[in-house]
Parts: sequence; C-alpha cells; structure tokens
Amino acid sequence: MHETAQPSWDDRYREAQQIWSGKVNAVLADVGSRLTPGTALDLGSGEGADVIWLAEHGWHVTGVDISSVAVSRAVQAARSMNIPAELARFTVADLAQWNNEQTYDLVVSSFLHSQGDFDRPGILRAAINYVADGGHLLVVSHATFPPWSQAHRDPETAEHHHDATTPESELELLQLDPSSWNVEIAVFRSREATGPAGEVATLQDTVVLARKTPS
Repeated sequence: MHETAQPSWDDRYREAQQIWSGKVNAVLADVGSRLTPGTALDLGSGEGADVIWLAEHGWHVTGVDISSVAVSRAVQAARSMNIPAELARFTVADLAQWNNEQTYDLVVSSFLHSQGDFDRPGILRAAINYVADGGHLLVVSHATFPPWSQAHRDPETAEHHHDATTPESELELLQLDPSSWNVEIAVFRSREATGPAGEVATLQDTVVLARKTPS
C-alpha cells in the first residue's frame, strides 16, 4: 500500500460510526462451519465481523488491518461480546510491509482492496506462506462490483484498485504449486447486497479455497 493509504482509511472510517454491515461474510460462514477450528488469520479485517464470527466458533484468530480506527472498533466489538482477548487479536499493519513469521490453519482474504498503488497480488502471494501444512487459504473477491460503487466507472477514484475477478484469474494470480496445494473450490457465487441508499443488487463473487498438502 502506498504511504497515504493509512490516513485515507482512517479518514474513511471516521466518516461514520460503522461502515460495514457487522455481519460475517457468507462465504466464510459456509466454509468455516465445515472446517475444524484452529488458528486463523484475517487479512484486512476491517471492523472485525469475520474475526468475531470465527472466535465465536472456536477459532483463535488474528485480524490485521491498516486502519487504527477500524482496529479500535474491532477490539471494542469483540470485547462487547465478551470474546476473550486470546481468541480475537487485532493488529494495525500495512500488509504490503507486514513481517509475519507465523503460520495458521486458515488464512482469509475477503474483498481485499485499497486506494492508490496497492499490491494485492504481492499480498496474496505472501499469504500463501502464512498457511500451515494441512491448512486452508480462502480468497473471496469481486467478480462484479456494486452498481453504487465507482470502482467500475472511474479508475481515478476507484478504491478497489483491482479488476473484476474470475476463478481462473485468481488462481493465475496465486500461482499455487500443484504439488503442495489442492484447490477445493474455485467458483462464482451470488449474493444479495444493499447499498448506502438502500439499493439492492445481486452480485457475483469469486471464491477460491485451497488446502496446503500436509508434509
């Protein structure tokens, strides 16, 4: 992420008391409910809804986000739900520069995006190394953008800073070694979304779930 990304995200979060729905991502809930709880990492954890859901279902989760405002809200939300700190940890960090040496049973990237010169491919390829042997990598991204978003209309102001994805394009981006990874899901999934003015649209997401082969 470029040098102005953190202030920009902090400013965006300060514009409203809450900018995300507070609900778990539907794909994560579906996938997570079928996995044995262990350790998990949420890349770009925002206000913490996915981390909280995982912690409630027995995972020990670390959420990482560039915005200190978002992380503060996530911590408050987790504590308000009496989730023990050891189950839901939050860290302020720029993922493009984050020095992580731990591995996790589940690494999640849901709609990871930012402003400016954002190295999404580099971040996701680095995330491959964060997955423990026998663990899973879950990547959810926009196959179509919301009609109320400027991302598909105005490249100069687009905050998503990545093209609409397909299962094939995400697998090409990840460059998973077939001798070490088994792709379990690579599909489009539909969901209903509600915009800031109450607009409703059916969106397509790209979902990739891969398991790292045990040593």
